[in-house]
Amino acid sequence: MKKFWGALVLILLVGGAAFFYFRYCFVFGEGVKSGELNYVVYKGVLFKTYEGKLIQSGLRSKAAGSIQSYEFEFSVANERVARELMLQSGNVVELHYKEYFGVLPWRGFTKYIVDSIVSSRPMIQPMVVPESAAPARADVEVTPTGEI
Repeated sequence: MKKFWGALVLILLVGGAAFFYFRYCFVFGEGVKSGELNYVVYKGVLFKTYEGKLIQSGLRSKAAGSIQSYEFEFSVANERVARELMLQSGNVVELHYKEYFGVLPWRGFTKYIVDSIVSSRPMIQPMVVPESAAPARADVEVTPTGEI
């Protein structure tokens, strides 16, 4: 009878360890996301972690009649990478991330963990030229119509 309970406990421990590994440590996917870095903050009650948001180009609709941009919310486990990202707020960045099945509280609030910055560049703002400074076009004729 002791052998049965010993084997059962061993099977449960090995099964629990395998479940924990695949749920929280196994990298399900990895890739690169690009967009405007909105923010990176250091927050938490018991476990302080670095959390951030990346606004990607393009629009989507969660509900009919509404428009929303793509948002990539992520956590950063490496303090050096998080500090560098804090200085890049507002820039266009490419971030390498790893995706896990589950969330560990000391690793972050999301299942996406950014581990490196692939590239960073300032966001290019469109130049607005006032009408008074715009060059006149010679190929366009304007005729007054008298209507207001």
